[in-house]
Amino acid sequence: MDESFTNLIHDFALLNSLGIRLVLVHGIRPQIDSALKIRGQSSQFQDSLRITDKQSLQCVKESAGFVRVDIESLLSQGVANSPMSGAELRVISGNFITAQPLGVINGIDFQYTGKVRRIDSTAIRQQLDLENILLISPIGYSPSGDLFNLSAEQVATEIAISLQAEKLILMTEQSCQSASGELIAQMTTDETKEFINQELQLAVNTQQALKSAIHGCQAGVKRVHILNRLIDGALLTELFSRDGIGTLISSAQFESLRPAIIGDIPGILELISPLEKKGILISRSPEQLEINIADYIIIERDGLIIGCTALHAVKNSQTGLIACLAIHPDYQKSARGNQLLERLLQKAAKQSFTQVFAFSTQSMQWFIERGFSEINMQQLPNDLETNYNPLRNAKVLGKQLIM
Repeated sequence: MDESFTNLIHDFALLNSLGIRLVLVHGIRPQIDSALKIRGQSSQFQDSLRITDKQSLQCVKESAGFVRVDIESLLSQGVANSPMSGAELRVISGNFITAQPLGVINGIDFQYTGKVRRIDSTAIRQQLDLENILLISPIGYSPSGDLFNLSAEQVATEIAISLQAEKLILMTEQSCQSASGELIAQMTTDETKEFINQELQLAVNTQQALKSAIHGCQAGVKRVHILNRLIDGALLTELFSRDGIGTLISSAQFESLRPAIIGDIPGILELISPLEKKGILISRSPEQLEINIADYIIIERDGLIIGCTALHAVKNSQTGLIACLAIHPDYQKSARGNQLLERLLQKAAKQSFTQVFAFSTQSMQWFIERGFSEINMQQLPNDLETNYNPLRNAKVLGKQLIM
């Protein structure tokens, strides 16, 4: 076991102490390869799957036993030199997986390579209810007593599906990165399929993790996280920070830009209240927001409203007022302000507005850089001019819309 895995053990122990129910599925691919090499043998692979013959099956048994015992030993130590030192962790293993042979595919007999047939989810839940950590090896047994070598990613995914888990975390030795080398923070299942087809340099276990993530999401797992296990602290960072450090895969967008609804009012108020206290935005009551909620557009990220704006129609004119343009402080260096403005201008065009206005005390330059011009009060529609508050002394900006 390398140092990064030892750090992971500490993270598992901490999560268990917080009451998080854990099912751990370990892999054994490197250990099987090493055991075969010692015997002067090697495995054949087809479509990234090992063809497990009788000699390989013996190595599968040995590797599963050695790795499971090593992990149990590490978990039994608790977290040394910490407040959790000496904490007792109960680790349970067992025959929770019923398997069947993969069979013959395209003329290739995979022999003792199998696939999951059934998960004993009732027994797993019973152990989790007792606050035990479940440690599952990637092997399964048939009703006749035969043993099969399974994919760890498939086992973990099928368990998550059977338990209707909120999260499935698949740990690889490679981060999912864009062509420019930047971490891909999130993907939908459709985007993940495209990513797999385009990226030819993905390691085998990363490919399998991504394919398992797609299957898990399509089968009802809400979120699948792909983490690089070599990054120290990746697991805790992913679970306890909003943006994480891995790649989140889900059936729907993790972040969405959409029209606001009544239920968004508390989140909008939480976002804009600090700006109202500073005098940057005009104060709005919940009642005012409710009356005008159809005017608002928001950006929601994992349940948190991180951006909002509004387009109010100006009476007796074909113009609109941009109001309440705000971005959460943690996301202000991104392009989300541009996204909100673009959507707002699209909305203005659909309403046949010929011009939009904005009153600003702090963001004049931002608007000017996006095609707005400073204008005189006399250029405002009458109804908008009468609502202008001279005490704020806000700059008046306008933008003509191309019809």
